[in-house]
Amino acid sequence: MITVAEAEKLVLAQVREYGTQTLPFEQALGYVLAEDLKADRDLPPFNRVTMDGIALKYASVKKGIKIFRIKATQAAGEKPVELAQEDECIEIMTGAVLPLSADTVIRYEDLEISEGKATLLPAEMKQGQNLHLRGADKKQGDMVAKAGVVVSPAVISLAASIGKSQLLVKTVPRVMIISSGDELVDVDETPSSFQIRKSNSYTIKAVLKKHNINADLLHIPDDPVITRQKISNCIQNYDVLLLSGGISMGRFDYIPQALEDSGVEKLFHKVAQRPGKPFWFGRHGQSGALVFAFPGNPVATFMCLHRYFLTWLNATLGLPAKKVTYAALGNDFTFKPELRYFLQVTLQTNEQAQLIAIPVEGNGSGDFANLADTEAFLELPMERSEFKKGEVFRVWRFTD
Repeated sequence: MITVAEAEKLVLAQVREYGTQTLPFEQALGYVLAEDLKADRDLPPFNRVTMDGIALKYASVKKGIKIFRIKATQAAGEKPVELAQEDECIEIMTGAVLPLSADTVIRYEDLEISEGKATLLPAEMKQGQNLHLRGADKKQGDMVAKAGVVVSPAVISLAASIGKSQLLVKTVPRVMIISSGDELVDVDETPSSFQIRKSNSYTIKAVLKKHNINADLLHIPDDPVITRQKISNCIQNYDVLLLSGGISMGRFDYIPQALEDSGVEKLFHKVAQRPGKPFWFGRHGQSGALVFAFPGNPVATFMCLHRYFLTWLNATLGLPAKKVTYAALGNDFTFKPELRYFLQVTLQTNEQAQLIAIPVEGNGSGDFANLADTEAFLELPMERSEFKKGEVFRVWRFTD
């Protein structure tokens, strides 16, 4: 049995690239950008008006001119109208191009407009006000987004503004989620008194969906021949297998032997943690496919998925390690076995802006109902059994 730190190190040693793909920019949300985005022209591309009002030459105001004849009205997107006389102005709208013959915009609130004339009201004015100058944000050729960032709504907006209709993004791995066991029935079936409905697979699939992985689902009955056939086929057609259950020491746990028979090298089996002690991890020698075989208990599966698989996925996609978050324990807590314990908690912030983790004790790793009421795991060290209110430990959020 290895430690959590050793397990994480072995998992991260299997980071690899899965290539890139090109997607329409509006479909790239949540993917990792695989190219630098650069401005195809200055941003903004012209001196842009930021307030509705009038455009004029500030020198005319300095001369003491208070009343200006409105030469024309210019909306956003229209060709600019140039001034010919010092007492002329252009009635202009937000987003419009500032005429070359003007350098200042006076907003409607500081004007009185009547009979084609605009009279300046007493107000503080300065040259160049109410303008967003050309190239103030970015110059042509400047980088607007670096490769390696997650495509967010802001990146989508930037791509649209520079005319980048197709984005090169990192390809996510092909994932198969495998459940096993004759005790499991489909969601729409009525289980007998000794059966339960499948849930872990759908939980995993939902988590992966948030990371743009549309995983496939497979259920394997408790049959050694079928188990070996199905595992072998998946190894050849997927980059990652995520298994839930069937990896302990039970008489009908055929998966470890099927993995070995299929050429998957066991890198570790059993981690000194709770939940998730029977966690099994391996790699296929030829295809390089990875196998994360989680215990069947729902909380154990959920914790291992976030603690190990998502950590590996972020590293595989070239994302920086998630910022480490710590929280203070909200109540005293006792845990006896010498295992690293991942305690289900809710998070609160007190008046001192401290993050507080409130334990939510359930009925072990099979108590999945508590997952809906919690938002993180607090990682407690294995060297101790008594944990006091106010002590600070690492938090693994699963609601972000």
